Amino acid sequence: MTIREKKHHIIGRYASMIATPILLLACATPTAFAMAGTDTHESATSTVTADSANSSEDNSNNVLKDDAINQDDTDDDSSNTSSGRVHQTVDSTNTNTTDSEGVNQQVAGPVPNIIITNFDYGGNTIAAGGNFNLSFTFQNMGKVAVDNMVVTVDGGESFAIAGGTNTFYFDRLAAGYAMTQSLPMQAVTGAQSGAQGITVSFKYEYVDGGARSSNSSDIKISVPISQPDRFELNDPVPPDEATVGTETTISMNYVNKGKSDISNVEASIEGEGIEATNTKQYVGNVASGATGSIGFAFTPTTVGEINAKLRVTYEDPDGKTQTKEFPVTITATDAEPVIPADDPVVPDDNYQGIAGWVWAVIAVVVLAAVAVTVTLVRRRRKKAKQTDIDEEWDDWTSANSAAGKIGESSSDTVDVPAVDMAGNAASSGEDRA
Repeated sequence: MTIREKKHHIIGRYASMIATPILLLACATPTAFAMAGTDTHESATSTVTADSANSSEDNSNNVLKDDAINQDDTDDDSSNTSSGRVHQTVDSTNTNTTDSEGVNQQVAGPVPNIIITNFDYGGNTIAAGGNFNLSFTFQNMGKVAVDNMVVTVDGGESFAIAGGTNTFYFDRLAAGYAMTQSLPMQAVTGAQSGAQGITVSFKYEYVDGGARSSNSSDIKISVPISQPDRFELNDPVPPDEATVGTETTISMNYVNKGKSDISNVEASIEGEGIEATNTKQYVGNVASGATGSIGFAFTPTTVGEINAKLRVTYEDPDGKTQTKEFPVTITATDAEPVIPADDPVVPDDNYQGIAGWVWAVIAVVVLAAVAVTVTLVRRRRKKAKQTDIDEEWDDWTSANSAAGKIGESSSDTVDVPAVDMAGNAASSGEDRA
């Protein structure tokens, strides 16, 4: 073996001894080995770039250029991601997904969303029937621009457009940009009190991954409405007369002329010189258009003018507590004195009753009255009978006179019976002889 061969043999042995632990270390820590390779690659890249005149390293330079191009593609992918182009990743460094044939495929990005970031209606509660100007700002929160945007405002049952249109068109809204739109509106007279909703609808198109898509969204905002307080209470009606110690009543009528209900109506009466069994009463809720009355029963305790007060509290359509007070003056008179009844007759223990002779006199008087009455009745009857007989005699006499005039040539004579005063027929002349 020559000296040259021995030198090569020794160098190979030392090289194998050095390569063996390096290979073992590389297998144990592949990441560190890859980083070391990258550092070596970058070092070689800088060397090849600096020595571009060396033709023997042109191939390596071309390889490095390809790597740079791939790196630029990766940067482009990163820039696309910031503008809404998102790619599915396999690991922490890959932004593309590979199909079975090894071709990279891009995944569609997120749908751009349009939101309302701010709106204004004047800052105050809108009275029913009142006008106001609605202004709202909307922003494209997506990563791509939207095109052909149509915005529609719907006031529902509580709001109406006070002139103009409720639909607006925008040609383009870039990613992250915002726009403001305003329009006149009116709260309808019959709207309920409280926060009422307004719907703002957005319809738009966008381009993602070379394909055009469309989307829509509805956003609701609320504007408070207040109904005027039209709960009316009439003046209290005091009693016509009030007497100390006698219970009497006082009342007052109410009506809700508003469009909304009145809640938690309570009434109370107070004042010196009166006593009431119930000084407070709960009326409850009063519907729109409802009527009723509130009454209190009380008893005056002092004579003269009594100053009382009726207080009514309730919640208006906006939920605010309202209080109304009504002073009233009552004139109370003293009760009339009670006149005692006549003294009752006290029976006398020495009273012996009516004497017997008194009863005898009373009996005689009664009998005499009866006898007189019977006598008078008999006389009246007898007189009436005599009158009837006289009338019959007159009738008979008249009839005979007429018959005598007709038959004067007749030789027959008619004996006329004589009638005495007693009404009995008298006998003929022979009989009288």
